[in-house]
Amino acid sequence: MIDQRPFHFKHFSLLHHQSTMKVGTDAMLLGCWIDIDGATQILDIGTGCGILSLLLAQRSDALIDAVEIDEITANEATLNFKNSPWCRRLMCYQDDIKQFAVNTNKKYDLIISNPPFFTSDFKTKTERKNLARHTDTLDFESLIEVVKKLLQPGGRFALVLPFTEGQQFVKIAEKHNFYEMARMEIIPVVGKTCNRLNMVFSDNIAQSFEIESFTIRGLDGQFTDQYNNLLQDFYLGL
Repeated sequence: MIDQRPFHFKHFSLLHHQSTMKVGTDAMLLGCWIDIDGATQILDIGTGCGILSLLLAQRSDALIDAVEIDEITANEATLNFKNSPWCRRLMCYQDDIKQFAVNTNKKYDLIISNPPFFTSDFKTKTERKNLARHTDTLDFESLIEVVKKLLQPGGRFALVLPFTEGQQFVKIAEKHNFYEMARMEIIPVVGKTCNRLNMVFSDNIAQSFEIESFTIRGLDGQFTDQYNNLLQDFYLGL
């Protein structure tokens, strides 16, 4: 039986059992880490259950648009937005982001994404999950082109990727005159190597490149002080 209980945070709750992209560590760390100073118009590409948008709504006064290609997932995100304290600042569009970029005249000063990164070699038997998690419908080059069309000059694009895919993304972005300006290297356990990258890009070459290391768990299996401090305004029990 599918667990249909809401996922409760300190200031909001959300459903995610129908979504192709559920609440997870990747989105949580990105949503809590990204600098939102000065952001008034935010776009969330591939919102899933809406977790990134809700985190940024709690942290800012920005107007936030979310785009989700899967209809069932978009409906669940819409419900989560309506039930949140920030419902008047959140809007979910059920659309392919490439089509959304063609049809809208909006520009955003911050765009965020937990994008698909799996290749066809790792497909599941569930077509909805394949659509959300694989690069077939949104490869890195297409994602960068869409972001550059929708981003205000000098705006920022933040995303999370596995380490290897993140390195590939940096090379592709530079070919499009899109430059990394900040990075969080995420280590799952003390002593292990980095397996995820939170990254921020802009069309301006950064005068200084900010990089930090972040470890999720200690050798005892407990969350680190870094983790607890970053998420203490969101997770119950922290």
